[in-house]
Amino acid sequence: MDLITFSEIKINKPVIEKNKISTDIILNNKESFKLKFTYQENIEDIPGIENLANMLVSSPIINYGLFTEKIYFDFPLSKEDIEYIKHNMDIISADIYVNRFLRVNNPYIIEKYLPNKDHVNIEDSKTKAKIEVESIEDFKFDIKTDEKKVAILSSGGKESLLTYGLLNEMGFETHPMFFNESGGHWKTALPSYRYFSKNVKNTSKVWSNLDRFYLFMLDNMKFIKKNHRRIWSDNYPIRLFIFGPYIFTFLPLAIKRGIGNILLGSEYDDVRAEKYYQGIRHYYGIYDQSADFDYYNNGYFKSKNLNIKQWSIVRPITGLVVERILMKRYNNLYKLQRSCHSCHYENNDVYPCGKCSKCLGIISFILANDGDPRDINYKDEHIENLENNISKTILKLDQDEKEHVFYILSKKGFKLEGKEHDHVEKIHIDESSPLDLIPENFRKVFLIYKDYVKGVVKYENGDFVDVNDFFDKLIQLKQ
Repeated sequence: MDLITFSEIKINKPVIEKNKISTDIILNNKESFKLKFTYQENIEDIPGIENLANMLVSSPIINYGLFTEKIYFDFPLSKEDIEYIKHNMDIISADIYVNRFLRVNNPYIIEKYLPNKDHVNIEDSKTKAKIEVESIEDFKFDIKTDEKKVAILSSGGKESLLTYGLLNEMGFETHPMFFNESGGHWKTALPSYRYFSKNVKNTSKVWSNLDRFYLFMLDNMKFIKKNHRRIWSDNYPIRLFIFGPYIFTFLPLAIKRGIGNILLGSEYDDVRAEKYYQGIRHYYGIYDQSADFDYYNNGYFKSKNLNIKQWSIVRPITGLVVERILMKRYNNLYKLQRSCHSCHYENNDVYPCGKCSKCLGIISFILANDGDPRDINYKDEHIENLENNISKTILKLDQDEKEHVFYILSKKGFKLEGKEHDHVEKIHIDESSPLDLIPENFRKVFLIYKDYVKGVVKYENGDFVDVNDFFDKLIQLKQ
């Protein structure tokens, strides 16, 4: 199967201005796109800004190694940078092949380009692009960071809102950072951004046309339907390296402010999920929300003398528990939540659609936690039609979590088939949610979680086993 669309993708040397980074990305020496990132403050004098800009404009290209013969970076990169691009491109190529061509019915792809799912060739999942750079240069940072300062990749979602609430309560210096794409995604973040920009002094926003770049790439891919802009789906058509570019967007601000931690809102994923599809290692399309990605980025930062740690404080708990704590402990933040694929403006506010898979999951979480979805602009009809709407879609939840939430809702009168899985309401410590990714001085967060969970489990010999002495070992962190 031939998915090669581009003979070459060329990324020009970024132009760095007072508050802007931009570059031209050229396909097959013909079509070009000017990619832009605009900051609210001066970035041109930040130590290492040239290298940061180079990696920023390189990171979105990691999505296209499967479809390109050669990718040429017309600027210097270090050996660590090149290895970063190759390593992540290999993972993303396989993840895209499995989760956009094999496992799901992708409405964006022309049928003749879909592989035979009964005879999968592992070679088809491997990166095809040859990586070339203008030159190789050694580059290391020489900066100081503060482990008590935290950048939070912020949006209108429950995970980033809870992350802020927890860290603010625990007394850390928080820096909410919003990525303002030019498309509809900004609607989901707008209520949160308006609140944070008025009430949290370190709040930042970076505007970019990155989402338009992704559309530009789709316009020029031979296997994507020409009417793709009019097709609606819960899934992105191709790209799966999404959070990587966000992280590189905010690295200049983290360095400028001496921030020692970058937090993503990655919640728990079932450790039992099958890791291979017909021999191909994959991550169900969420590699850049996995512990593996955090580990790799932390190693990359360390290799460049960049004393910054990337992790998630909500990874040990499920979405059901995230919603519970946000709703019951930080209700003012909860009311900012907009978790929806298709938000719209109504009555000078942002409203969720109430029908997409993300909305259905959120409504289910809220009701299961004895909350009222109308508090965050869901309507009576969304609650009344929950059962019917769920029957028409696939909720993006781990199987146990979905069955457990349905079990709770069935006890509340909803006609949903569920099954009790008590570990869903417990803290998870396992390879999907390793304790060592959470720095020790942040682990007192578990003493907050304690009031909202039914215990702690670890995964052992194919089952979730209770850890009975976990909280006893954390008592000293109260000090």
